[in-house]
Amino acid sequence: MTKVTYRVILVERDRDMLSRMAGILKANDAFDLAATFHDADTAYGQSSVFRPNLFLINVDEPGAVEMIPRFIKSYPQAQILGTMGQWKSTVAEAMLSAGACGCILKPFNSTDVLEALKIYKRRGQALPTRTLALFSPKGHSGRTTLATVLAIELAQKSGESVGIIDADLQFGDVAMFFDAVPRHNVVEATHDINLLTPAALENYFHPVGKGVWIMSGPLQPEHAELVEANRLIEVVRMAGCLFRYVILDLPVGFNPISLALAECADTDILISMLNSGQEVRHMKRSLKMFHMWDAYGKRVYTMFSGVHNCTEDHKRKLEGELGRSVTLMLPEERRIKDVTGSGRLMKDLPEDAPFVEAVADFAFALISDRR
Repeated sequence: MTKVTYRVILVERDRDMLSRMAGILKANDAFDLAATFHDADTAYGQSSVFRPNLFLINVDEPGAVEMIPRFIKSYPQAQILGTMGQWKSTVAEAMLSAGACGCILKPFNSTDVLEALKIYKRRGQALPTRTLALFSPKGHSGRTTLATVLAIELAQKSGESVGIIDADLQFGDVAMFFDAVPRHNVVEATHDINLLTPAALENYFHPVGKGVWIMSGPLQPEHAELVEANRLIEVVRMAGCLFRYVILDLPVGFNPISLALAECADTDILISMLNSGQEVRHMKRSLKMFHMWDAYGKRVYTMFSGVHNCTEDHKRKLEGELGRSVTLMLPEERRIKDVTGSGRLMKDLPEDAPFVEAVADFAFALISDRR
Protein backbone atom coordinates (compact mmCIF):
# COMPACT_ATOMS: atom_id res chain seq x y z
CA MET A 1 0.00 0.00 0.00
CA THR A 2 1.25 3.48 -0.88
CA LYS A 3 2.23 5.48 2.17
CA VAL A 4 0.21 8.66 2.70
CA THR A 5 2.38 11.59 1.65
CA TYR A 6 0.01 14.53 1.50
CA ARG A 7 -2.61 15.67 3.99
CA VAL A 8 -4.82 17.80 1.77
CA ILE A 9 -7.18 20.73 2.14
CA LEU A 10 -9.32 21.12 -0.98
CA VAL A 11 -10.99 24.47 -1.73
CA GLU A 12 -13.64 24.63 -4.46
CA ARG A 13 -16.93 26.54 -4.66
CA ASP A 14 -18.64 24.39 -7.29
CA ARG A 15 -20.20 21.47 -5.42
CA ASP A 16 -20.12 19.02 -8.32
CA MET A 17 -16.48 19.83 -9.08
CA LEU A 18 -15.62 19.59 -5.38
CA SER A 19 -17.22 16.17 -5.12
CA ARG A 20 -15.46 14.95 -8.25
CA MET A 21 -11.99 16.10 -7.15
CA ALA A 22 -12.50 14.86 -3.60
CA GLY A 23 -13.32 11.41 -4.95
CA ILE A 24 -10.14 11.39 -7.02
CA LEU A 25 -7.99 12.27 -4.01
CA LYS A 26 -9.68 9.71 -1.75
CA ALA A 27 -9.03 6.97 -4.31
CA ASN A 28 -5.25 7.42 -4.11
CA ASP A 29 -3.44 6.26 -0.98
CA ALA A 30 -0.84 9.01 -1.43
CA PHE A 31 -3.45 11.54 -0.31
CA ASP A 32 -5.37 11.97 2.92
CA LEU A 33 -8.18 14.42 2.24
CA ALA A 34 -8.40 16.17 5.60
CA ALA A 35 -11.15 18.69 4.78
CA THR A 36 -12.96 20.53 2.01
CA PHE A 37 -14.09 24.15 1.91
CA HIS A 38 -16.04 26.28 -0.53
CA ASP A 39 -13.91 29.41 -0.23
CA ALA A 40 -10.33 30.32 0.60
CA ASP A 41 -11.22 32.64 3.47
CA THR A 42 -12.98 29.90 5.42
CA ALA A 43 -10.21 27.42 4.63
CA TYR A 44 -7.63 29.87 5.92
CA GLY A 45 -9.42 30.32 9.23
CA GLN A 46 -10.31 26.68 9.93
CA SER A 47 -7.51 24.53 8.50
CA SER A 48 -4.97 24.69 11.31
CA VAL A 49 -6.62 21.88 13.27
CA PHE A 50 -6.06 19.49 10.34
CA ARG A 51 -2.29 20.14 10.05
CA PRO A 52 -2.26 20.06 6.22
CA ASN A 53 0.86 19.92 4.12
CA LEU A 54 -0.91 20.52 0.79
CA PHE A 55 -3.57 23.05 -0.19
CA LEU A 56 -5.44 22.81 -3.48
CA ILE A 57 -7.12 26.20 -3.81
CA ASN A 58 -9.52 27.33 -6.51
CA VAL A 59 -7.87 30.47 -7.89
CA ASP A 60 -10.68 31.23 -10.32
CA GLU A 61 -12.44 32.86 -7.36
CA PRO A 62 -11.86 36.63 -6.92
CA GLY A 63 -9.38 37.41 -4.17
CA ALA A 64 -8.01 33.87 -3.85
CA VAL A 65 -4.58 34.69 -5.26
CA GLU A 66 -4.25 37.70 -2.95
CA MET A 67 -4.75 35.41 0.04
CA ILE A 68 -1.84 33.09 -0.84
CA PRO A 69 0.83 35.02 1.14
CA ARG A 70 -1.37 34.68 4.24
CA PHE A 71 -1.61 30.92 3.74
CA ILE A 72 2.16 30.67 3.31
CA LYS A 73 2.80 32.65 6.48
CA SER A 74 0.29 30.69 8.60
CA TYR A 75 1.02 27.25 7.11
CA PRO A 76 4.77 27.29 6.34
CA GLN A 77 4.91 23.48 6.25
CA ALA A 78 2.34 23.25 3.45
CA GLN A 79 2.69 23.39 -0.31
CA ILE A 80 0.07 25.29 -2.29
CA LEU A 81 -1.26 24.54 -5.76
CA GLY A 82 -3.86 26.69 -7.43
CA THR A 83 -6.59 25.01 -9.45
CA MET A 84 -8.13 26.69 -12.49
CA GLY A 85 -10.71 25.73 -15.09
CA GLN A 86 -8.74 27.25 -17.97
CA TRP A 87 -5.05 28.04 -18.09
CA LYS A 88 -4.26 31.68 -17.35
CA SER A 89 -0.59 32.63 -17.49
CA THR A 90 -1.13 35.80 -15.47
CA VAL A 91 -2.67 33.83 -12.60
CA ALA A 92 0.05 31.16 -12.70
CA GLU A 93 2.73 33.85 -12.61
CA ALA A 94 0.98 35.64 -9.75
CA MET A 95 0.86 32.38 -7.78
CA LEU A 96 4.61 31.86 -8.21
CA SER A 97 5.25 35.47 -7.22
CA ALA A 98 3.15 34.94 -4.10
CA GLY A 99 5.26 31.92 -3.12
CA ALA A 100 2.98 29.05 -4.19
CA CYS A 101 4.18 26.04 -6.15
CA GLY A 102 2.07 26.96 -9.16
CA CYS A 103 -1.20 25.84 -10.74
CA ILE A 104 -2.92 22.85 -12.31
CA LEU A 105 -6.07 22.53 -14.38
CA LYS A 106 -9.27 21.07 -12.99
CA PRO A 107 -10.72 18.56 -13.06
CA PHE A 108 -7.44 16.81 -12.34
CA ASN A 109 -6.46 13.25 -11.59
CA SER A 110 -4.10 12.17 -8.85
CA THR A 111 -1.24 11.76 -11.31
CA ASP A 112 -1.65 15.39 -12.36
CA VAL A 113 -1.20 16.54 -8.78
CA LEU A 114 1.82 14.34 -8.11
CA GLU A 115 3.44 15.31 -11.42
CA ALA A 116 2.89 19.01 -10.73
CA LEU A 117 4.50 18.74 -7.30
CA LYS A 118 7.43 16.83 -8.82
CA ILE A 119 7.93 19.53 -11.46
CA TYR A 120 7.80 22.38 -8.97
CA LYS A 121 10.24 20.62 -6.65
CA ARG A 122 12.70 20.24 -9.53
CA ARG A 123 12.07 23.80 -10.69
CA GLY A 124 13.58 25.28 -7.56
CA GLN A 125 12.40 27.86 -5.08
CA ALA A 126 8.80 29.05 -5.16
CA LEU A 127 9.88 32.37 -6.63
CA PRO A 128 9.05 34.24 -9.84
CA THR A 129 10.76 33.07 -13.00
CA ARG A 130 13.77 34.99 -14.23
CA THR A 131 13.45 35.32 -18.00
CA LEU A 132 16.58 36.44 -19.84
CA ALA A 133 16.51 37.40 -23.53
CA LEU A 134 19.83 37.48 -25.39
CA PHE A 135 19.89 39.92 -28.30
CA SER A 136 22.61 40.83 -30.78
CA PRO A 137 22.37 43.57 -33.43
CA LYS A 138 24.47 41.51 -35.87
CA GLY A 139 25.50 37.89 -36.31
CA HIS A 140 28.66 36.11 -35.08
CA SER A 141 28.38 37.80 -31.70
CA GLY A 142 28.76 34.73 -29.48
CA ARG A 143 25.13 35.06 -28.38
CA THR A 144 24.35 31.32 -28.39
CA THR A 145 27.64 30.52 -26.70
CA LEU A 146 26.78 32.97 -23.93
CA ALA A 147 23.22 31.60 -23.64
CA THR A 148 24.34 27.99 -23.27
CA VAL A 149 27.25 28.65 -20.90
CA LEU A 150 25.06 30.92 -18.79
CA ALA A 151 22.43 28.18 -18.57
CA ILE A 152 24.98 25.66 -17.35
CA GLU A 153 26.39 28.03 -14.75
CA LEU A 154 22.96 29.09 -13.47
CA ALA A 155 21.91 25.46 -13.04
CA GLN A 156 25.14 24.45 -11.32
CA LYS A 157 25.28 27.39 -8.93
CA SER A 158 21.60 27.57 -8.04
CA GLY A 159 20.68 23.89 -8.04
CA GLU A 160 17.53 24.96 -9.86
CA SER A 161 16.31 24.16 -13.34
CA VAL A 162 17.07 26.22 -16.46
CA GLY A 163 15.31 26.09 -19.80
CA ILE A 164 16.72 27.45 -23.06
CA ILE A 165 14.31 28.29 -25.87
CA ASP A 166 15.98 28.57 -29.26
CA ALA A 167 14.03 31.45 -30.78
CA ASP A 168 16.51 32.01 -33.60
CA LEU A 169 13.90 30.45 -35.83
CA GLN A 170 15.87 30.27 -39.08
CA PHE A 171 19.41 29.54 -37.95
CA GLY A 172 19.17 28.33 -34.37
CA ASP A 173 21.80 25.81 -33.31
CA VAL A 174 21.41 25.42 -29.55
CA ALA A 175 20.83 21.67 -29.94
CA MET A 176 24.13 21.29 -31.80
CA PHE A 177 26.02 22.79 -28.87
CA PHE A 178 24.85 19.87 -26.73
CA ASP A 179 24.97 17.23 -29.48
CA ALA A 180 21.26 16.72 -28.86
CA VAL A 181 18.52 15.46 -31.15
CA PRO A 182 15.25 16.66 -29.56
CA ARG A 183 12.00 14.96 -30.55
CA HIS A 184 10.05 18.22 -30.58
CA ASN A 185 10.78 21.85 -31.39
CA VAL A 186 9.48 25.37 -30.94
CA VAL A 187 7.18 25.17 -33.97
CA GLU A 188 5.24 22.29 -32.43
CA ALA A 189 5.13 23.94 -29.02
CA THR A 190 3.69 27.18 -30.36
CA HIS A 191 1.17 25.29 -32.47
CA ASP A 192 -0.06 23.27 -29.46
CA ILE A 193 0.31 25.82 -26.66
CA ASN A 194 -3.40 26.54 -26.20
CA LEU A 195 -3.97 22.85 -25.45
CA LEU A 196 -1.05 22.39 -23.06
CA THR A 197 -0.39 22.49 -19.35
CA PRO A 198 3.11 22.86 -17.83
CA ALA A 199 3.38 19.08 -17.39
CA ALA A 200 2.53 18.58 -21.07
CA LEU A 201 4.85 21.37 -22.20
CA GLU A 202 7.75 19.66 -20.43
CA ASN A 203 7.69 17.00 -23.17
CA TYR A 204 8.64 19.65 -25.73
CA PHE A 205 11.91 20.31 -23.89
CA HIS A 206 14.91 18.02 -24.17
CA PRO A 207 17.09 17.41 -21.07
CA VAL A 208 20.79 17.83 -21.74
CA GLY A 209 21.97 17.18 -18.19
CA LYS A 210 22.85 18.98 -14.95
CA GLY A 211 19.56 20.82 -14.65
CA VAL A 212 19.44 22.22 -18.19
CA TRP A 213 16.65 21.63 -20.74
CA ILE A 214 16.44 22.94 -24.30
CA MET A 215 13.64 23.62 -26.75
CA SER A 216 15.19 23.47 -30.19
CA GLY A 217 14.48 25.69 -33.17
CA PRO A 218 12.66 24.59 -36.35
CA LEU A 219 14.08 21.77 -38.45
CA GLN A 220 13.86 23.88 -41.61
CA PRO A 221 14.43 27.67 -41.96
CA GLU A 222 11.14 28.10 -43.82
CA HIS A 223 9.26 26.74 -40.80
CA ALA A 224 10.03 30.02 -39.01
CA GLU A 225 6.99 31.49 -40.75
CA LEU A 226 4.78 29.07 -38.82
CA VAL A 227 5.66 30.61 -35.46
CA GLU A 228 3.40 33.41 -34.24
CA ALA A 229 4.90 35.85 -31.75
CA ASN A 230 1.91 35.84 -29.39
CA ARG A 231 1.90 32.04 -29.18
CA LEU A 232 5.64 31.96 -28.58
CA ILE A 233 5.18 34.41 -25.71
CA GLU A 234 2.65 32.01 -24.17
CA VAL A 235 5.21 29.20 -24.49
CA VAL A 236 7.76 31.35 -22.67
CA ARG A 237 5.32 32.25 -19.91
CA MET A 238 4.24 28.65 -19.35
CA ALA A 239 7.89 27.55 -19.38
CA GLY A 240 8.29 29.72 -16.29
CA CYS A 241 6.19 27.15 -14.42
CA LEU A 242 8.76 24.50 -15.35
CA PHE A 243 12.02 26.36 -14.92
CA ARG A 244 13.32 28.89 -12.42
CA TYR A 245 15.34 30.48 -15.22
CA VAL A 246 14.24 30.73 -18.85
CA ILE A 247 16.85 31.85 -21.40
CA LEU A 248 15.75 33.07 -24.82
CA ASP A 249 18.26 32.90 -27.67
CA LEU A 250 16.81 35.55 -29.99
CA PRO A 251 17.24 36.00 -33.74
CA VAL A 252 19.68 38.64 -34.93
CA GLY A 253 18.43 42.21 -35.22
CA PHE A 254 14.99 43.65 -34.75
CA ASN A 255 12.04 41.66 -36.09
CA PRO A 256 8.60 40.79 -34.67
CA ILE A 257 9.93 37.76 -32.76
CA SER A 258 13.01 39.41 -31.23
CA LEU A 259 11.05 42.52 -30.26
CA ALA A 260 8.17 40.59 -28.71
CA LEU A 261 10.41 38.29 -26.65
CA ALA A 262 12.77 41.07 -25.59
CA GLU A 263 9.80 43.02 -24.34
CA CYS A 264 8.26 40.12 -22.40
CA ALA A 265 11.54 39.17 -20.68
CA ASP A 266 12.44 40.80 -17.38
CA THR A 267 16.13 40.87 -18.32
CA ASP A 268 17.62 41.76 -21.69
CA ILE A 269 21.26 41.07 -22.50
CA LEU A 270 22.74 42.82 -25.54
CA ILE A 271 25.91 41.21 -26.86
CA SER A 272 28.15 42.13 -29.76
CA MET A 273 31.49 40.86 -31.06
CA LEU A 274 34.11 43.57 -30.64
CA ASN A 275 36.18 43.84 -33.81
CA SER A 276 36.00 47.56 -34.57
CA GLY A 277 34.23 50.71 -33.55
CA GLN A 278 31.25 49.70 -35.70
CA GLU A 279 30.00 47.30 -33.01
CA VAL A 280 29.84 50.07 -30.42
CA ARG A 281 27.72 52.17 -32.77
CA HIS A 282 25.43 49.24 -33.45
CA MET A 283 25.05 48.67 -29.72
CA LYS A 284 24.21 52.35 -29.14
CA ARG A 285 21.52 52.22 -31.80
CA SER A 286 20.07 49.04 -30.31
CA LEU A 287 19.99 50.52 -26.82
CA LYS A 288 17.65 53.27 -27.97
CA MET A 289 14.96 50.63 -28.34
CA PHE A 290 15.74 48.93 -25.04
CA HIS A 291 15.78 52.21 -23.10
CA MET A 292 12.00 52.34 -23.47
CA TRP A 293 11.62 49.12 -21.47
CA ASP A 294 14.46 49.92 -19.09
CA ALA A 295 12.33 52.67 -17.59
CA TYR A 296 9.70 50.12 -16.50
CA GLY A 297 11.95 48.06 -14.25
CA LYS A 298 13.46 45.82 -16.92
CA ARG A 299 17.13 45.05 -16.43
CA VAL A 300 19.26 45.71 -19.51
CA TYR A 301 22.89 44.63 -19.71
CA THR A 302 25.51 45.19 -22.39
CA MET A 303 28.30 42.73 -23.14
CA PHE A 304 31.08 42.49 -25.70
CA SER A 305 32.65 39.23 -26.84
CA GLY A 306 35.90 38.54 -28.64
CA VAL A 307 37.65 41.23 -26.60
CA HIS A 308 41.45 40.99 -26.80
CA ASN A 309 42.16 43.54 -24.11
CA CYS A 310 39.95 42.78 -21.11
CA THR A 311 41.28 45.48 -18.82
CA GLU A 312 39.49 48.04 -16.68
CA ASP A 313 40.98 50.85 -18.76
CA HIS A 314 39.59 49.33 -21.95
CA LYS A 315 36.24 48.81 -20.27
CA ARG A 316 36.06 52.44 -19.16
CA LYS A 317 36.93 53.55 -22.70
CA LEU A 318 34.11 51.45 -24.12
CA GLU A 319 31.70 52.79 -21.52
CA GLY A 320 32.67 56.33 -22.49
CA GLU A 321 31.91 55.61 -26.14
CA LEU A 322 28.71 53.75 -25.33
CA GLY A 323 27.41 56.19 -22.74
CA ARG A 324 26.41 53.26 -20.54
CA SER A 325 28.09 50.74 -18.26
CA VAL A 326 29.47 47.56 -19.81
CA THR A 327 28.49 44.50 -17.81
CA LEU A 328 30.96 41.97 -19.21
CA MET A 329 33.92 41.86 -21.56
CA LEU A 330 34.35 38.31 -22.78
CA PRO A 331 37.60 37.16 -24.38
CA GLU A 332 37.75 34.96 -27.44
CA GLU A 333 38.98 31.50 -26.48
CA ARG A 334 39.80 28.53 -28.66
CA ARG A 335 38.77 26.03 -25.98
CA ILE A 336 35.22 27.38 -25.94
CA LYS A 337 34.95 27.13 -29.72
CA ASP A 338 36.26 23.56 -29.62
CA VAL A 339 33.65 22.29 -27.16
CA THR A 340 30.72 24.15 -28.75
CA GLY A 341 31.71 23.08 -32.25
CA SER A 342 31.92 19.43 -31.26
CA GLY A 343 28.75 19.35 -29.15
CA ARG A 344 30.72 18.62 -25.97
CA LEU A 345 29.69 21.77 -24.13
CA MET A 346 27.97 20.04 -21.23
CA LYS A 347 30.68 17.41 -20.83
CA ASP A 348 33.87 19.38 -21.41
CA LEU A 349 33.14 23.01 -20.51
CA PRO A 350 36.50 24.44 -19.32
CA GLU A 351 35.53 26.02 -16.01
CA ASP A 352 38.95 27.62 -15.62
CA ALA A 353 38.70 29.56 -18.89
CA PRO A 354 38.41 33.34 -18.36
CA PHE A 355 35.29 33.40 -20.56
CA VAL A 356 33.55 30.82 -18.37
CA GLU A 357 34.74 32.43 -15.14
CA ALA A 358 33.28 35.79 -16.22
CA VAL A 359 29.93 34.20 -17.11
CA ALA A 360 29.96 32.20 -13.87
CA ASP A 361 30.40 35.41 -11.84
CA PHE A 362 27.50 36.97 -13.71
CA ALA A 363 25.35 33.89 -13.06
CA PHE A 364 26.16 34.04 -9.35
CA ALA A 365 25.16 37.71 -9.27
CA LEU A 366 21.84 36.86 -10.95
CA ILE A 367 21.16 34.11 -8.43
CA SER A 368 22.02 36.43 -5.57
CA ASP A 369 19.76 39.06 -7.17
CA ARG A 370 22.61 41.52 -7.37
CA ARG A 371 21.96 41.75 -11.10
